[in-house]
Amino acid sequence: MENQEKVRVTFLFVGDVMLGRLVNAVLQEKAPAYPWGDTLSLFHDADVRLCNLECVISDWGTPWSATLKVFHFRSDAKNIATLKAAHIDAVSLANNHSLDFEYEGLFYTMSNLDAAGIHYAGAGTSLTEAAEPAIWDMKGKKLGLIAFTDDEPGWEAPEEQPGICYVPIELKDKRAVKLLELVSKTKAVVDFLVVSAHWGPNWGYLPPAEHPPFAHALIDAGADVLFGHSGHIVRGIELYRGKPILYCTGDFIDDYAVHERERNDRSFIFVVETDGQAIVRLLLYPTVIEACQARRARPIERKAIVAPMQKLCTQLNTATTWDEQEERLEVRMKQHASSHCE
Repeated sequence: MENQEKVRVTFLFVGDVMLGRLVNAVLQEKAPAYPWGDTLSLFHDADVRLCNLECVISDWGTPWSATLKVFHFRSDAKNIATLKAAHIDAVSLANNHSLDFEYEGLFYTMSNLDAAGIHYAGAGTSLTEAAEPAIWDMKGKKLGLIAFTDDEPGWEAPEEQPGICYVPIELKDKRAVKLLELVSKTKAVVDFLVVSAHWGPNWGYLPPAEHPPFAHALIDAGADVLFGHSGHIVRGIELYRGKPILYCTGDFIDDYAVHERERNDRSFIFVVETDGQAIVRLLLYPTVIEACQARRARPIERKAIVAPMQKLCTQLNTATTWDEQEERLEVRMKQHASSHCE
């Protein structure tokens, strides 16, 4: 969709937001905004806010038992107010927890999101609905979100049954071909398109070998940002044809045990600034999870979070600059148009 008017629109991305278990228990006593800590102002300053919703939001549902599953994440229906407190605009449901409380939990989650005016993509009552993009307007621009996952193949939505949008990371697979066709078709009717990918292993700092060509194909098809998540750690950022590939944005809110070496409690808030036509800036604000709450990294913590990210970006031919005054890492957008992962 060609809308040439230059209008500044900022997009904020965070990785997995898990409001179940201990976070759910904390929200029995704390205000809905508690899990966002002192990061909330960054959310409110952005125009569009997106995350991967790593739990069911429902008072109903039975834990999934058709296949073996160790972890089941559910947050009370009232905690939809937590997403609203951060002004979350859209979430991905294409992940390995959307059916944790069977179809009933998924249906109530979608209903609660609908009632709150929060868009979603990646799961539904049928394959068609699970693959359907979320499309909405902001500042006269039409925005789109497509979400898929390569996790939980047993939850793949059949033609007329509920499930998630499951796509193997294999370009020749017919589901990948359909995904690329959907991206092209959707980009024809929106000004800015985000493709959300819940993909890859939980650990490992380099993108799996199959991810870069798949991400490049998605951008070639029309994606403006590849918003990756699923891993418990943050991976580097690649710029391809002037479009950012966020290979993995890590964990943002949860109650998980912290790996002493991998430090899955550390991540970033990713802010993409556009002028209505192109992406002009990409900013990263380092964060830490503490007591079921996200917070901005303290000065003593920042180097340990930022330095590894700069190294990972360098390995993907992406230059970055740390701004001490603004307490953020900036990705230099003027990169080689055909840069790729070695």
